[in-house]
Amino acid sequence: MVRRKDIDGSESVPCFYGKELRWKREAAGLTLQQLVEGSFYGQSHLSEIERGQRRMPRGLAEHVDRVLKTDGFFARRCEDVRKAKARGHADYYAEVVELEERAQDIEEWTPDLIPGPLQLEPYIRAVVHAAHPTEAEERVAEKVSARRERAWLFEDPQSPETWLVMSELVLLRPILAPAEMAEQLAHVVEVARRRRFIPQILPWNVGTHPFMMGTTRLLTFDDAPPLMYTEGMYSGQVIDDPNAVRQYSKAYDRLRAAALPSDLSLKLIEKAAEDYRKGNHPRGLEQGQVAHEQLQQR
Repeated sequence: MVRRKDIDGSESVPCFYGKELRWKREAAGLTLQQLVEGSFYGQSHLSEIERGQRRMPRGLAEHVDRVLKTDGFFARRCEDVRKAKARGHADYYAEVVELEERAQDIEEWTPDLIPGPLQLEPYIRAVVHAAHPTEAEERVAEKVSARRERAWLFEDPQSPETWLVMSELVLLRPILAPAEMAEQLAHVVEVARRRRFIPQILPWNVGTHPFMMGTTRLLTFDDAPPLMYTEGMYSGQVIDDPNAVRQYSKAYDRLRAAALPSDLSLKLIEKAAEDYRKGNHPRGLEQGQVAHEQLQQR
């Protein structure tokens, strides 16, 4: 018989909440499946909440309170758990952190920056300081830690499959010293070669194209309709309207068609890292020149 792993309630607020939930459920003599009966959630969802790995939705918390007769305890405390899981992230991004954990596939467009889960500490600090120049070091360190914790999205074998389109301008606009920029881009290549995500570079001179705006992400799920997330500098929005999501999805297909193939994109990132390592500034793709021809000439 496999021994059940205990939950360390001192580890975090979500773990404390989950341990209390398990204790109340077992004291009532209920299995996970019995407790979720009559709700819209499955037993795996509840199991992850008990292990501190997922936030308790308010509707499920209210259902649990009714079944366990806990006088609203779990509904009152689920907001505390949400805030704890969101620590280090902007308020508007808290829901997205949870959605990432449930997603089956993610398609992302980043016109200005390397995606957060691929960023190393110097890059994260540069981005945070640019947006929040007076941020205290304690808060900066918290944001660095929170963003590095999301590295699993591109590195874990169990992570969602991700298709990533980045503007070539991300490579050409150094926000770090050359040596650090080289290390950052080399990290992107290293992770990409593990084949957990498919990278494509959109040439800087491609002209008009879909998503000529901020970061956009399409998330699809096994057990729920797809969602679109768009983000600006100080705000973000989850879009769940089916017609709008369908439009975004078709636009993303057109964006991928305009971008370079994955193998050439990796070579371009690799070449940019090499240029920075040598103290040179990468040259962008030239108008009318095929990417692989230009890469061969360099």
